[in-house]
Amino acid sequence: MTEDDPVATDDLLTIGAFAARARLSAKALRLYDRLGLLAPAYVDELTGYRYYRSDQVERARLVALLRQLDMPLARVAEIVEAVGTDGALAAERLAAYWAGAEERFASQRALVGYLRGRLTGRDPAMDGTHGTGGTNSPNGTNPADGAVGGAGAGHCGTFVVETVDTAAQVVLTQARHLLVDELPAWIGASLGRLEEGAAACGGTAGAPFVVYHSEVSLESDGPAESCVPVSDPDAARRWAAAQGRAQGAGVRVEPARRLAYTRITKAQVAYPQIAAAFEAVERWIATRGLEVVGPCREVYFADWDAAGPEDPVCDVAFPVAS
Repeated sequence: MTEDDPVATDDLLTIGAFAARARLSAKALRLYDRLGLLAPAYVDELTGYRYYRSDQVERARLVALLRQLDMPLARVAEIVEAVGTDGALAAERLAAYWAGAEERFASQRALVGYLRGRLTGRDPAMDGTHGTGGTNSPNGTNPADGAVGGAGAGHCGTFVVETVDTAAQVVLTQARHLLVDELPAWIGASLGRLEEGAAACGGTAGAPFVVYHSEVSLESDGPAESCVPVSDPDAARRWAAAQGRAQGAGVRVEPARRLAYTRITKAQVAYPQIAAAFEAVERWIATRGLEVVGPCREVYFADWDAAGPEDPVCDVAFPVAS
């Protein structure tokens, strides 16, 4: 009897027989064994032949089905591990993976649309018409609380770019040098800390935002600065002084500005998709003869946790002057 010979013995199946039942290749089964996803029921010490039980077929098929979702093997292992003890937990892990996958697909779809315009030779900055003032928000709100007026709008590829005037704001801040793969976790954590601090400073007085004082990428580490507007300047200064330098917290006045911005969905916030939005705004600014007069930023005006992949959550913006 060879390892691939489909013969059952002592209620065990050879790898060939088991592969046929599971509709998998012997090569795939060896890989799953090596990765700890599906170990043989028995391995002959003399020959090294692998044998499986018939009741392992369902697990093998589940692994194969999950892999058809392009699921990383580590995530497959988490789900398969939970199946035997808690089916509901396994289903939750699958749902969480697919929600993330849908966000990636949505953001990639937007990026592909933008790149198609670039690759066909059209200048995205010239691919639209001028409109009246306002924003592209469904409810007509400005990108940050404290806005005092809108200006002209236009299309830049798949992005609608507009301008808005914002009032001066006192903000709690936290700055850090970091690379792009560290950004998502740091933005959430730093804004959370600043919003906690804002509770002692009269409450938040506007949408939180992140300012990029220099490029943040795979090679460049910024710095980035998280900002939360507050209502009580004196309380803000006391709060910042109490934090100490080790926390990197501070307080400053964000001056009144005119922002050129485009509104993007939660899916589009992911890097590198968000880079297309920044580029679109820059091109729009250049074609209108405006000057960038400050660091670019992301304004987070929506409830991130409650938002779906296609919901608008963020404005990508540059301060500009004529």
